[in-house]
Amino acid sequence: MRGSERGAGPPKPGATSLRRYLLVGILLPVGLLIVVNTVSLYSQALSAVNTAYDRTLLASAKSIGEQLDVTGYDEQSELRVTVPYAALEAFEADNQSRLFYRVSSLNGELVSGFAQLPFWRGRIPSKPPYSALVDFYDDVFNDDAVRVAVLLQPVASPQGRGMAVIQVAETLELRKTLARKILVDTLWRQALLLVVIALVAVVVVQRATRPVRRLSAELQARPEGDLTPIAAPDAPRELLPLVDATNEVMGRLQHLLDNQKRFVRDAAHQLRTPLAVLKVQVQSACAATWMRAMPSGEINQTVDRATQLANQMLALAKVEQLRQQPELQTIDLAQVVRSVALDLSALIAEKDIDFDIETVPAHIHSHEWMLGELSRNLLHNAIKHTPAGGTLTVRIVRDSAHAAMTVSDSGPGISAELSARLYQPFSAGNVRHGSGLGLAICREITQALGGSIALENRYANAHGTGQVIGLDATVRLPLVQNND
Repeated sequence: MRGSERGAGPPKPGATSLRRYLLVGILLPVGLLIVVNTVSLYSQALSAVNTAYDRTLLASAKSIGEQLDVTGYDEQSELRVTVPYAALEAFEADNQSRLFYRVSSLNGELVSGFAQLPFWRGRIPSKPPYSALVDFYDDVFNDDAVRVAVLLQPVASPQGRGMAVIQVAETLELRKTLARKILVDTLWRQALLLVVIALVAVVVVQRATRPVRRLSAELQARPEGDLTPIAAPDAPRELLPLVDATNEVMGRLQHLLDNQKRFVRDAAHQLRTPLAVLKVQVQSACAATWMRAMPSGEINQTVDRATQLANQMLALAKVEQLRQQPELQTIDLAQVVRSVALDLSALIAEKDIDFDIETVPAHIHSHEWMLGELSRNLLHNAIKHTPAGGTLTVRIVRDSAHAAMTVSDSGPGISAELSARLYQPFSAGNVRHGSGLGLAICREITQALGGSIALENRYANAHGTGQVIGLDATVRLPLVQNND
C-alpha cells in the first residue's frame, strides 16, 4: 500500500488551521487599526469642515457688524442696524443650508434679526480661535439643529459708543452632507486598503505554508516502512526544529524496527538448529527397539540450550523495550548483586568455587530487572568459565560520579580472535555450552544506562605478560547524584 493511499484524511472538526490562524492573526489587528484610523480620520475631517464653515459664520457676523450704528454711550447707548438679507447671500454655500442672524445689546435686547433665535448666554473662551471676541456653539432653532457664531462687536460713532452681540446661525444640512461624503470616501478607501492587505496576507501565508504542504506530500508519498530522514535543505528556519524532531523520532522508530527484524531473524535462525536436533533425538529414542538407555542426557542438553537461547533472546528484546521507557528508579547496585549471587550460590557450591564479594552502596538510575539481568549474566558467565576449585571475586567500588563493578574469574580468559567479536550476538566461544547472547545483553544494558563494559585478561605478571590466570569483566555506571 502506498503512503498516498493511506493519507491523513480530512482534518478533524476541532483541528486548528495554521493558515486560518495566520490570516486571523494578521487581518484582525490590521482591521482594528483601520477602524481606529477611519474614526480618527473622520473626526479630523469633520473638525476641519467645522473650522472652515465656522470661519464663514464669523465672516457673516463681521459683515453684519459693519452695518451697525450707535447713539449714546455704554449703558445708555442705542444700537441701530439695517441688514438686508441679500447681504448674507454671499456667505451661503448653496441652497441646502439657511442662515439666521440676531443683533442684540449686551442685556439681550433685540436690535434686529430673528427674535426666535435664543439669545446667547455663554462666555467668550479665554483663548478664542480667532483674533476676535467670538464663540461657537450648537443649538436648536425652529426644530432644526444649527451652528451658531457669536461675535461681541464694539460699535463707535461720533454720537456714541456701545457693544453689540451678533449671532449668526446656520443649519447643518451642508455640513452633514459633506461629513457623509468624507465618511463614505474614507470608508471605501480603507475598505480597499483592507482588501489589498488581505490579498497580500493570503499570498504571503500561502507561500509561507508551501514548505509544510510539500513535506506533507512527500511523507504521504513514501512507501510503507520508509523511515529515512527527511531531506529539507530549502525549508525555512522556523521549520527546521520540526524537521529535526521528526527525523529523531523516525530514527528511533527505525532503530526499533531494526531490532524487531533482527530478533525475528535471529530467533528463526538460532532456534531452528536446536529444535531440529531435538526432533532427531526424540525420533531416535522412539525408534529404539531394545531396552537400552534412552539418550536422555543429550535430549536434556538440547532442551536446556533451546530454553536458554529463547530466554536470552527475550531478554535482549526486553532491554530495548525498557530503553524506551524513561521511568527509572533509584536502585542500590550492591543489593542487586548480592541477591543475584545468593540465587546462583548452588552453582558456585557445585563447582566448589572460592567466592568473595565486596560491595559499597551504589545507587543507580535503572529498572531493577536491567541491573539484575546484567549481574546475572556476568556472574553466570564467570561461574561457567571458572574451573572447579577456582576463585571468583565480585567487587563494587565508587567515586564521585560512577560505580564500578568488577567480576574476576580464574578461567582461561579470552583469545584475541574472540575479543574482536565478543559483544556480537551468537559469538560464543563454545557453541555447545552457550548462545553468545549474554555479553550482548550486558552491553545493551550498560549502554542504555549510560555506562560502559570492558573485558580484560588478567596475567600472572603485573606488567600484563605471562600466563593468563583469569578474566576481569568491569562495568562502569553513573551514580545518582546527591544520594549516598
